[in-house]
Amino acid sequence: MTTRTVLDAYVSDLAGLDPDAAEALGRTGVMRVPDLSPDAFAARNDLDRRTLAALRAAPADGPDATLRLAALERLGSDVALDEVGFTRRLLAPLATPVHLVRQVFDGLPRATEADWHRVACHLAEVPRALEQYTATLHDAADRGHVVAQRQVRAVADQCDAWVRDAYYHALVREYSGADASLGIALCERAHAATDATSRFASGLRDRLLPRAGSTDGVGRETYAVTSAAFLGTSVDLDALYAWGWDEIARLQGRARELARAVVGTPDVAAAVAALDADVARHVEVGAPLERWLQDRLDAVTDAVDGRWFDVPAAHRRVEARLTTAASGVMYYTPADAAGTRPGRVWWTVPPGTAHVATWRDVSTVHHEGVPGHHLQHAITYGLDLHPWQRLLCHVHGYAEGWAHHAEHLAEDIGLLDDPGERLGAVFAQLWRACRIVIDIGLHLDLPVPARTGVRCLDGQARWTPELGVQVLQEVAEVDPTTARFEVDRYLGWPGQALAFKVGARLWQQVRDEVGDLDLKTFHMTALGLGPMGLGPLRTALTTGALRGAPSDRTDA
Repeated sequence: MTTRTVLDAYVSDLAGLDPDAAEALGRTGVMRVPDLSPDAFAARNDLDRRTLAALRAAPADGPDATLRLAALERLGSDVALDEVGFTRRLLAPLATPVHLVRQVFDGLPRATEADWHRVACHLAEVPRALEQYTATLHDAADRGHVVAQRQVRAVADQCDAWVRDAYYHALVREYSGADASLGIALCERAHAATDATSRFASGLRDRLLPRAGSTDGVGRETYAVTSAAFLGTSVDLDALYAWGWDEIARLQGRARELARAVVGTPDVAAAVAALDADVARHVEVGAPLERWLQDRLDAVTDAVDGRWFDVPAAHRRVEARLTTAASGVMYYTPADAAGTRPGRVWWTVPPGTAHVATWRDVSTVHHEGVPGHHLQHAITYGLDLHPWQRLLCHVHGYAEGWAHHAEHLAEDIGLLDDPGERLGAVFAQLWRACRIVIDIGLHLDLPVPARTGVRCLDGQARWTPELGVQVLQEVAEVDPTTARFEVDRYLGWPGQALAFKVGARLWQQVRDEVGDLDLKTFHMTALGLGPMGLGPLRTALTTGALRGAPSDRTDA
């Protein structure tokens, strides 16, 4: 069998387990609330293992060589994650199966009566999905796989917040149609989904929490597996820890240079205070902030399209949205395979915030929108790739590495308006550098270096979660709510925090290796290979696509 026939069979079988796979095959009306039962997870793992064996037997050369490398890495990582228990015990403050169930409703259209009937059908499945995942979590615990108490509490607290904020009830209140029976069904199912969410949270506290351990770090053996899976390649963790400290020192020097441009002295705190006090940079939370975000996304898209990138017209526009269902984060959701919903940048500000100082957030807008996640997805959707790679190959190191690389690129190509926004970009980079040392330090229980230049670490020998929060606040100007959320996220997703800056480092290294190419040619060729792990990507870029070998890219 060829690589493509192996992956054809894989996607066909996966469609019965994964709504994304069903949509990748062009199926419509797919039930987006997934099967989260123990049997479904076991079936997925069995399918991954069978497909991995078939891929290893497929020809290693020919036109599908890069596709085969990408699939071998991804399915191999998925199998390894399941072996260490990560996949079936997953609870963390962001993007777990629990969150994905709720986020289904962010993406469902709500314009027509038919749309609202589909919303009602999905609401009816929420209790089933949460009951299934409860069973999966306890099945994993029976095998000795359970996350730390901190993660159990964090997800339970988030579920409580969704109930307290009446997320599902607010959703159905948007219905204004004339079908009274549909309106009643929506309300009843919103109530049932809310009750199920409350029961799930109570079950976490009452039944799973007593089974959870108190140690937050996962240790070197598990971290080696999870970090390699998130990156799509293995790395020297101790060398990376040292490099993270070097980056913090370098970026702190850059912050002092920009502070001088803002206030005339290298006093970074004074520059931050001046920028925060500048009312011209304040935007009121609510409709004004959503308009500001949309205007910025549109302006940046106009600035890069045709000059630095060719943005495919079919997915050119990205929508700005505000949501109350996350905790102090901005995130991106891509368009669906059928193109019925656009790519969207979602923004949640910490509770009680009346306005934001936008100089802090411009770099994140570039990361989530253009030239970051939205551009990458828009280009990928326009490629002639195998459906598995185009729509199902999700690698954090590739996607987050590109998006963080895009933050650097934004300054290089003039998308930042002034020294204030450039200082905000430096803080965003410091944030990602802090992620490296905090994440590795906490999970591997590494010592804090004797001289870091970070005041809160003076005299500290070992990392604690509380120290991680303090470092994010002191070094990267992260607000307290977001800093606590971030550290909890690192502890629940061991190694994911590396995807940003380590991924960007790979993009930059390859760009340097082929320095005779102009930026547009390099980036369009590299993105034209499609998503894959960072290991296969580097191999493809340094031995194939950038040296004249054919690639899977078509004009987007």
